[in-house]
Amino acid sequence: MTAVARPAAGVPSALTATLFAVYLAVLTWLVVFKLQLPHIGPDSARALKLIPFVATSSAGASATWEVLANIVVFVPFGVYLGLLVPSWPWWKAAGAAAGASAALEVAQFVLATGKTDVTDILMNAAGGLAGFGLALVTRRAFAGRAAGALTGVLTMGTVLVLLAAATVVLGPPGGTAPPRGPGVIGIHP
Repeated sequence: MTAVARPAAGVPSALTATLFAVYLAVLTWLVVFKLQLPHIGPDSARALKLIPFVATSSAGASATWEVLANIVVFVPFGVYLGLLVPSWPWWKAAGAAAGASAALEVAQFVLATGKTDVTDILMNAAGGLAGFGLALVTRRAFAGRAAGALTGVLTMGTVLVLLAAATVVLGPPGGTAPPRGPGVIGIHP
């Protein structure tokens, strides 16, 4: 019998790193382009909201579903960090999630594709931290089996997200493709 090469303990697998790259690409497409073809929006589409949760002169209050969606969409980010860099302290994982979120929010502003909102950065960081904690708790509870199980769950999730993305791009089976353009599909109203 031949031995199957496995990464040394603490070394991320190529599959996990690849899945994280796919997740980041889909996350960028979701947050920056709202599942639309990449584009630059009109200047009038730019909105900057620096006060979290409440309405401002340029943007309404954060809807509960939007706040929850911003948490949920970043949980996988934290799980990936928990698998790829499990030795990081919690504050580093939260900082990485906040930094990634801030980069996406800045891209939205520069490209005029959505509302740039501090609430999103805070909630994305919370989601990333929750995912990081989930990965660490799972690793402690299930010792050596956790990384494989979490990678399996992430693989299934990635396949489902890619199938969902394909339906957005290709349109519903037997129907007409959804309309294209800024603001047609998105998380932000």
